[in-house]
Parts: sequence; structure tokens; C-alpha cells
Amino acid sequence: MNKIIRTLAGLFTLGVVTTTLQAQPAIKLVTVDMMSLFDKHYKTEEANAKFNDAAQKAQEQLDALNKNIQAVADEYKEMVEQSKNTVLTPDARTQKETEAQKKIEEFQRLQAEAQNFRANTQRSLQQRVKTHRDLLLEEISKIVTDTAKRKSATLVLDRSGPNLLGVPSVIYSDPAYDITDEVAAEINKDRPPAPAASSAAPAKPNAAAPQFTVPNVTAKPADPVKKP
Repeated sequence: MNKIIRTLAGLFTLGVVTTTLQAQPAIKLVTVDMMSLFDKHYKTEEANAKFNDAAQKAQEQLDALNKNIQAVADEYKEMVEQSKNTVLTPDARTQKETEAQKKIEEFQRLQAEAQNFRANTQRSLQQRVKTHRDLLLEEISKIVTDTAKRKSATLVLDRSGPNLLGVPSVIYSDPAYDITDEVAAEINKDRPPAPAASSAAPAKPNAAAPQFTVPNVTAKPADPVKKP
């Protein structure tokens, strides 16, 4: 009797498990390239143009500061030379030494000002880039989710980059299950029309390369001013 009961209980448990498994929806995967969507979003293009413009203007200000610093350094060197000129009276040479000391203090003050300006501007630009990235990725993620739901997908995998081991998160995926192009069309449907081409001559590029290390802004250190 106990054997029959155990057998019936086992069959009942198996039936419950089978019914539960059958009730689970079939998994439907889709893939998307989030990096591509971010890079090709028209808002990213607009933001990058603004970031480059801000970096260029900041570079022009930094160039002006460095030019002033170099001028002060040259004045300092001249005063040092004059303080060593034996043609001058001892009092005159002492006066030049005093002026040279004031000039080196001015040089150090301007140098610190330039360094602070560069650090603060770079930090501000990087924060602007991060804010833009976070907000836009949130917007893109919502559209990806809506698109996946319309396709009755149960799981979305990002195939844009490697994992912690340096291996792509998705090693292989059937292109038929990729929704990147569909999402790209959705996020760029409100792209404003391109402005009419201007007949004016294009502006000449600035000779000084930006020094600010921010995404999408070329970074190349300028020649440092030599301290006297």
C-alpha cells in the first residue's frame, strides 16, 4: 500500500513539474549594438560638435595664458642679465635683482593660474560628456526595450563590447535576431534637417591642438613653457 502511495505521489510531482515547465514562455533572444547606437545617434553628433567647440575656445584661452607666461619669463631673464652687468652701479644691480624676484613670483602665479584653468576646464568638459552619455544611453535603452517588447523578445543581449575576460559578450548571433538597425531608425526619426550648405570659405583650423583629454576631442600636449 505504501509503495502504491509513493508511486502516485511521484507521478503527481512529475506532473506538476512538467506542467510548470510547459507553462514557462519560450525564450526569444535578440541582440543589439549599444555602442553603435550611441555613436550614430544624431544627439551624439550634435553634442560632440559642442564639446569640440568648447575645447577649442578653452585652448585659445590657455594659449593666451601661456603666451603671457613666456613674456614674463623673457622679462625675468633680461632682468637677471642686467643685475649681473658690471657697468651698472651696485644699487642699480640690486634694484634689478629685486625686480627679477618680483617677476619670478609673477611667473609662478601665472603658471599656477594656467594649470588650474586647464584642470578645471578639462574636469568640466569630462562631466558634460558623462552627463550626455548617461542621459542618452538611458533614452536608447528605453527604445531598445520597447522594440524588443514589440518583437515579443524575452531577453536582449548587447554585442557591442568584450566582457571582463576580453571576450565578446556575444560570440555569435544570427543577424536575423539583431534589432540594431531597427532601433537606429527609431532613435533618429526626429533628426532635424541638416542646415543648408554655406557658400562662405571654410574656417582655417587652429594651429594649436586641443590639450583637453575628453572623449571625441583630439588631445595633444602643447610645448611646455620652460621655467627660468
